[in-house]
Amino acid sequence: MNSAARRIGRTLALVLPVVLVLSGTLAVTRVPWASTATDSQVLTASSGSAATTAAHSTPEEALRKRLLVELQEKDPGTALTHLQEATTKRPSLAKHCASIARDLGRAAVAKYGAAHRAQAFSRPVCDTSFATGVAAAQ
Repeated sequence: MNSAARRIGRTLALVLPVVLVLSGTLAVTRVPWASTATDSQVLTASSGSAATTAAHSTPEEALRKRLLVELQEKDPGTALTHLQEATTKRPSLAKHCASIARDLGRAAVAKYGAAHRAQAFSRPVCDTSFATGVAAAQ
């Protein structure tokens, strides 16, 4: 009985760390922010114009421009909703959320001409950054 328990213990001591390492590795590769092959871009050394364009247009700047255009075409509420969706989808954009929301607030005041009309679209996205942008535009 004692030797059987010892044999089972040794087997578990050898197998359990391997199982834990493999399951941890598989868990990390399945996170939603891990890039997939379809998301990545490959630039060759000869594509100098693409490299310089990519250096000037960061993801947060592209998002900012897209949302400002959307604010002008639709309304600030839609742009704020899409800002929240973008920061949820790509957590790396979260650190730029406040500045983008402030810019949306300023643009909303410029579009509607009055802070109280722009403030009506306020959402709890990036704390109170949209409201800060509205107040700064007065």
